[in-house]
Amino acid sequence: MIDNAAIAENFAFLSKLIDIHGDDSFKAKSYANAAFTIDRLPVQLSTLSGEKMFSIKGIGNAIGNKITEQLQTGTLSLLLEYIHKTPPGILELMNIKGLGPKKISTIWKELGIESMGELLYACEENRLMLYKGFGEKTQQNIKDSINFYLSNQGSYLYGKIENYAIAFTEKLREHFAENTFEITGDFNRQLEVIDKLQWVTDAPIEQLTAYFTQKNYELNNTETTLSAKGSENVRLEFYCTPQEYISRLAFQHNCSPEFLAAWQDKYGDSWLQNYASEQAIFDHHLLPFIPACYRESKLSLAQAEAGDLPHFITTNDIKGIIHTHSDWSDGSHTLETMAKHAISKGYEYLVISDHSKSAFYANGLQPERIVAQHKLIDELNEQ
Repeated sequence: MIDNAAIAENFAFLSKLIDIHGDDSFKAKSYANAAFTIDRLPVQLSTLSGEKMFSIKGIGNAIGNKITEQLQTGTLSLLLEYIHKTPPGILELMNIKGLGPKKISTIWKELGIESMGELLYACEENRLMLYKGFGEKTQQNIKDSINFYLSNQGSYLYGKIENYAIAFTEKLREHFAENTFEITGDFNRQLEVIDKLQWVTDAPIEQLTAYFTQKNYELNNTETTLSAKGSENVRLEFYCTPQEYISRLAFQHNCSPEFLAAWQDKYGDSWLQNYASEQAIFDHHLLPFIPACYRESKLSLAQAEAGDLPHFITTNDIKGIIHTHSDWSDGSHTLETMAKHAISKGYEYLVISDHSKSAFYANGLQPERIVAQHKLIDELNEQ
């Protein structure tokens, strides 16, 4: 039987969703008030008769009927309707400290943002500050709250975990110098959010267990797998296997379920043979190597078979930077310093995009300062 706390939570949640969608504010307030009232009742609603329940101050016919629905079914149909028509990313944003329904509504309806990652990127670009209710401090607090939330969930944006993953792999290879460690899985597939780091290794599971036990990691293991989590709150998973099986196990974890199913439909369990490397698996089937980051869809397998894999962009393909801020507005460096650094990277061009006067909070350029900046840019170009 559903209790008062759960009923109150449903009403509070419904109230917030109504506000986020910009619907009837009167109804949103009434559901919020109902949640407040129910949460403080000295008796469980389930023990009251309908007449007594409807007579409680703050519970009218509409609220009473929805309480009855929850007591009878355990759910609130109107709440389920709102959850169904709300993007999952918007629901997740409700967990971020400092983001109330009104702010989430602005983020969703005006900025067109529907995920945690998109919001964090908008904070990085100072885009929130262009909207009413979002100052510099508010934007920074939201950014900090998102990073705190993700780290406490044990989840990290790819860019936030990349250096750690590379450094930890090197640390493992140094300590277990005679063993192989191949990072694989979500990180190698370059998923946007990483919940765990995974390695395939021929290191004995007993040695790995001893190593992480000594460092006070929380451990969970089977005969062939080890899961460890330390103070950094990053889940580390190890798949232990003899050396000859490493490539096939790495291949398995570097493929999405959809890609692997398409592979098996076409080539059966051929990947289960012993190969010297993942490259050898593709060579055996006369296919160009498909990087793990492109093994998400069966489409990529068809493209490989047709010899039509796309060109994968690398840092060597970067010819210039088209969005930069200098110390003329809210950047950290002079135009000359930026230009010299761009030259040192081999770039062909650099676009200066300092804030305009409307961004007063970022020392945006007034018309006369834009003219002066253009003059300096002309001088630098001549040099």
